[in-house]
Amino acid sequence: MGYRIRLAQEADVEAISAVIQSALRETNAKDYSQDIISRVAQNFTPAAVRRLLGSRIVCVATKGDNIVGTASLDGAVIRTVFVSPLMQGQGVGTQLMAEIELIARSKGITTLVVPSSVTAQAFYAKLGYQAVRDNYHEAERTIIVERSLEQ
Repeated sequence: MGYRIRLAQEADVEAISAVIQSALRETNAKDYSQDIISRVAQNFTPAAVRRLLGSRIVCVATKGDNIVGTASLDGAVIRTVFVSPLMQGQGVGTQLMAEIELIARSKGITTLVVPSSVTAQAFYAKLGYQAVRDNYHEAERTIIVERSLEQ
């Protein structure tokens, strides 16, 4: 594997933004129009990512000195799960999700919700997340998935 998961730091905002932007433009663009990708990408500029660090628990996956993935916990909602296109399919996203789930359990959260892109729905299904409904923001479809952490 060769990567580790840690909490994001202020110095990571540029790299986190770059990972998200590349994943949106290279991976999510297969399922969404360019207009939707451009609109969503505006939410993940370095300045926007800096604001997220103040309001969510943000984790990053690193390989050496490079950030290759990110995920965040916003209450009982997992958000902003992105992996660099070059690292997708190598377990980075799964490891990020496992870390976020550990953090959620430590906070007493028993059910997690993820607003999933169409692109990521199969990934979340493999992790045991069940689709509960679709949300639409104009033409952008998001699938709300959830999973109980109780065993």
